[in-house]
Amino acid sequence: MSYDYLGLVNDVCGRLNETQLTSSNFSDAIAIYTQIKESVNASMRHINQSHYNWPFNHVEETMTLSAGVARYAIPFDAKVLDFETFRIRRDTTLDVGNARRLKPLSYDEYVDLHIDQEDETDTSKGSVPECIVRSQSEEFILYPFPDKAYELTFEYFTVPADLVNVTDVPRIPERFRHVIVDGAMYYAYMFRDNLESATIAQRKFDEGVKDMRTLLTNEYFYIRAV
Repeated sequence: MSYDYLGLVNDVCGRLNETQLTSSNFSDAIAIYTQIKESVNASMRHINQSHYNWPFNHVEETMTLSAGVARYAIPFDAKVLDFETFRIRRDTTLDVGNARRLKPLSYDEYVDLHIDQEDETDTSKGSVPECIVRSQSEEFILYPFPDKAYELTFEYFTVPADLVNVTDVPRIPERFRHVIVDGAMYYAYMFRDNLESATIAQRKFDEGVKDMRTLLTNEYFYIRAV
């Protein structure tokens, strides 16, 4: 069975002994199927929210800066930005001979020392950014502000959108398909007020998420001679 929204919904239908859906009747299916669809998405939301930096939710973003602009909106789908990864891309046409990582700067330091740049109207007084600042809103700030259209790359972990269409594919790797289904079964049983079966499904689901953390997010540090 394909690994997509339809396939996951039908996995749950099979466990609940319900007739499986097809691509032609998926969108119009109602009653119990509405609950099953929501259960699949609820399961994935739980998984995605249970850990900040699942590797399958990692995103690398590159954007073109605007001369004279210091503040930029954080991507709408970002859960957490890694401010240690901001860097200006090498571009010899813009006199950037080597890629350079931006130094994190606290917002308080920025306000104390560099806030005046936001009132500057002469874009030629900018330069290649050297520092990145986490603002107190849904923005990040560059210092100094760019004087050219430099390329900025950074990394973050996204909040995946719910599945909607038949062929939508989860960001969660297929080898954890059973975890998604176990979670969906928990939510489906809760919808049916079957608390005993919901408790069993929840136990399996929690163990599955725990195993995912062990396999995907455990970090091991080694010391080696230099």
